[in-house]
Amino acid sequence: MDGSYVEEALTDAERAFQDTRGHTAEDGLSVTDAALVQLRKACRLLEAARTLRQRNGYYTVVIEASFVAIERSIQFYLLHRGHVSAEDLRYEHTEIYRHGTTVNLFSDTFADRLTQLWKQNRAEVYYRDTVASAEQADAMLALAEAVHRYVLDYASLEYECVCSSST
Repeated sequence: MDGSYVEEALTDAERAFQDTRGHTAEDGLSVTDAALVQLRKACRLLEAARTLRQRNGYYTVVIEASFVAIERSIQFYLLHRGHVSAEDLRYEHTEIYRHGTTVNLFSDTFADRLTQLWKQNRAEVYYRDTVASAEQADAMLALAEAVHRYVLDYASLEYECVCSSST
């Protein structure tokens, strides 16, 4: 790839992240509060998953987006309540579920089930050990919407959500 159009594309991508002057921020995500950034990323992931699901396909991407939306929703709560700092959230994906139990957001049993769901199914779908189905995509999207709704209710901060539909 060295010296080819791929290297040129890599250079362009690197430059895009290094110099952001004059860039247009994504609508709804231009907030300074780290917790709100995570909440609104979850909103956008859910909206993207709903849009892809309506196109009757893209099951793998819907499943991926749903897992990440769950993660972002929980991260929002932890940041909002001051249980973690933004730097604390850069760890293994399933570790966020353990953090949820330490602040009584949900039980150890629920966290263990989320962890097993992620380890057993997300990895299989992601690495193509299995082919994602419509039923799995629908179930994961419903779970992600339920977790998002639960976190908003628990935090009493529904007004900060930018989801276009009620979750």
